[in-house]
Amino acid sequence: MKFIRNFCIIAHIDHGKSTLADRLLERTGTISDKEKKNQFLDDMDLERERGITIKSHAIQMNYKYKGIDYILNLIDTPGHVDFSSEVSRSITACEGALLIVDAVQGVQAQTISNFYLALENNLKIIPILNKIDLPGSNPERVVVDIVNLIGCLPEEIIYASAKKNIGIDKILNTIIEKIPHPHGDPISPLQALIFDSIYNSFRGVEAYFRVLNGEIRKGQKIKFMGTEKICSVDEIGIFKSKKIPMESIGPGNVGYLIPGIKNVLEIKVGDTFTSIDNPATNPIKGFKEVKPMVFAGVYPVDSKDYEELRTSIEKLRLNDVSLTFITESSIALGLGFRCGFLGMLHMEIIRDRLHREYNIAVITTVPNVAYKAFLKKSTKKFLWVNNPSDMPPSSFLERIEEPYIRASIITLCEYLGSIMSLCIKKRGIIKNQSYITPSKVELLLEIPLAEVVFDFYDKLKSLSKGYASFDYTPIEYRTSDLVRIDVLINTKTIDAFSAIVPRSNAFYIGKKMCEKLYKLIPRQQFEIPIQIAIGRKIIASETIKAFRKDVIAKCYGGDISRKKKLIEKQKKGKKKMRQIGKIEIPQLAFMTMLKLED
Repeated sequence: MKFIRNFCIIAHIDHGKSTLADRLLERTGTISDKEKKNQFLDDMDLERERGITIKSHAIQMNYKYKGIDYILNLIDTPGHVDFSSEVSRSITACEGALLIVDAVQGVQAQTISNFYLALENNLKIIPILNKIDLPGSNPERVVVDIVNLIGCLPEEIIYASAKKNIGIDKILNTIIEKIPHPHGDPISPLQALIFDSIYNSFRGVEAYFRVLNGEIRKGQKIKFMGTEKICSVDEIGIFKSKKIPMESIGPGNVGYLIPGIKNVLEIKVGDTFTSIDNPATNPIKGFKEVKPMVFAGVYPVDSKDYEELRTSIEKLRLNDVSLTFITESSIALGLGFRCGFLGMLHMEIIRDRLHREYNIAVITTVPNVAYKAFLKKSTKKFLWVNNPSDMPPSSFLERIEEPYIRASIITLCEYLGSIMSLCIKKRGIIKNQSYITPSKVELLLEIPLAEVVFDFYDKLKSLSKGYASFDYTPIEYRTSDLVRIDVLINTKTIDAFSAIVPRSNAFYIGKKMCEKLYKLIPRQQFEIPIQIAIGRKIIASETIKAFRKDVIAKCYGGDISRKKKLIEKQKKGKKKMRQIGKIEIPQLAFMTMLKLED
């Protein structure tokens, strides 16, 4: 164990984590010249296309320092706020962290968030100033920011450029010198933490683990302490450029396990497994369960794909512990699932993965957050409302509470005014503002989560020309004056469009929804009325005019009564068609509802 180092790389999005990981792998000879490629650890097409890390990736490196061979277990983590659960899981499996800061952008919101997350878990922090070779870099200014954040000495910060291969040897040497080796007892009962898992269609579930105490051997019988599932170890191994099978893995090391389990619900990320012969008494503590922040309906385009969609979501759930789902049905869309996500980007990624990895086309409804509905004269304390269509009528409601978050926005001073206006418009309460440097300010505010999940981040980036960074943590539920608005198309309520909005803003939102749907729904042979209602009160309406055949074209000359007779006959046909006609709502309409102000 004295020659093992477990560490992760943490940073704000696009600060160079994946590029630095590539240089470390190349310098230690973990990957050959043939295997070299950008973002080596990012194995998903989506990660490469978007240039972001979505999943944490583990790999083992060997490095000789002062004549001694060391084992370095690296875990590369995502930087976007939506995937903070991946970061927290990686941190639980490490003793140290490389904190990367961009020499151009400086300390950002997620940098601060990840730093405190690592600090809570008593990790040794190694600060690295990356991208020092770029023309716009300002190392002197950013070093001051890092010193103020971490409390380290300026000489402790490593200057590096992952692209130009600057500072890589110093980083590797510092990892060995400063990050403590793992502690564990090889004789004690086996205790190993599952920090990630994937589903292999040929071999079943593969669990990624970190051994704290004891030793795991191939063929050994183990028990998962959370699910109480007992199984035999078919294969264990370590992560190199490829998975390498091993006979045994001792304390302090990271590896993978294939237990021959096909049911994805029998293994949980964050669970502890132990041996049957000499079991541990207590599971490993410190792993936090992540709660979803945004909820949306996910329905198959073809109703025949319902069971296949269920299986696919279960497999994604194994790989992504922050995804939750329950069965639900919609009048407009049929059977589907109400899924919980960490944010809008997380929702987009899941939808794209369903399409690419499992070849299932899905429709996603307008996302919303979870509300608490307190009923009059009810024995229940409150009802959870994850779906707007489940909201009880206002006559039964005592009050509604919505989730609030504490948000941190770091921006340049010149954009402060427009960002504050955006926050106030979104019902935010500004609590504090402090100047990190003379040109950079941190804004602390409390704001309803519902106002943030849709397009707040995009607007923030647009107003600040890409400079502002954003991070948030949930705080509490607060009472708000909210109402449910329903969309009626051809007098039928389309529950997939229902939304819970502030009463003061309901008319404006309803009017915008009407205008959007009027443009998106194609014309039919009959009139289509679009109405927005709060309870039984219609607050906005539009009518899509029918295609009309000129039935009197053949009447040249003659009595007017003949023309009237044909027009009346057509009216009767249109009325009948309106009763039995079906309206197809395009998928674009569901997603366009998110951006009403565009």
